[in-house]
Amino acid sequence: MQYQLHLAHLYGDLLNTYGDIGNILVLKYYAQQMGVELTDEVVSLDQPFDPKKYDIAFFGGGQDFEQVIVSKDIQNKKDDLITYIEDGGPMLAICGGYQLLGSYYIGAHGEKIKGIHALDHRTESQDNHRFIGDIVIKNEETGQEYHGFENHNGITYLGHGERPLGKVISGNGNNGSDQTEGAIYKNVYCSYFHGPILARNGELAKRILLTALKRKYPQADLSAQEALVIKPTY
Repeated sequence: MQYQLHLAHLYGDLLNTYGDIGNILVLKYYAQQMGVELTDEVVSLDQPFDPKKYDIAFFGGGQDFEQVIVSKDIQNKKDDLITYIEDGGPMLAICGGYQLLGSYYIGAHGEKIKGIHALDHRTESQDNHRFIGDIVIKNEETGQEYHGFENHNGITYLGHGERPLGKVISGNGNNGSDQTEGAIYKNVYCSYFHGPILARNGELAKRILLTALKRKYPQADLSAQEALVIKPTY
């Protein structure tokens, strides 16, 4: 059976500063191995987000100017995005996308920029400092280690209903103090990992794809997909 999944790339024409579009390429790479046709489309400014149309959503990060523009437009998509998330829709959100799913983040000039509060975290800022460098975390639910590169000024604190993507082994993570990195809420996975994250962490890509398949094809026998041995993309 040929499975089909459709992905929404939120603001893909504006938020791709760190090459995080590579996450979509990696998802397509593993989807092909799973016998899945994965298609994608950009959902950008003044375009609606239909929560019933998409099986996966990806939300990347960008520079301050573009993120402020997105922060205003995304309020028009807020209700539909929350509907998608609360219904168990899989999403990967990186850096600025991660921040905008929360209640707010502090911008480059100290301004408080409103998120959509789909998740309960908040993001403050550091004075003249960034977290930059290699990072390793361990997902305490699966035992998997994730490797990547972080580059962010924001310091994020998780809120109600959220658990970290992983515990920091080396690096800084969300805020440099509580050993958390990223967030998981329902089927939403958030992180500050660039690189992109899925290129070095194929098991996470597999997890996202399987979640989407089980949601769309609840009666399907996905034992072959679950047994897929993940091979690095590099």
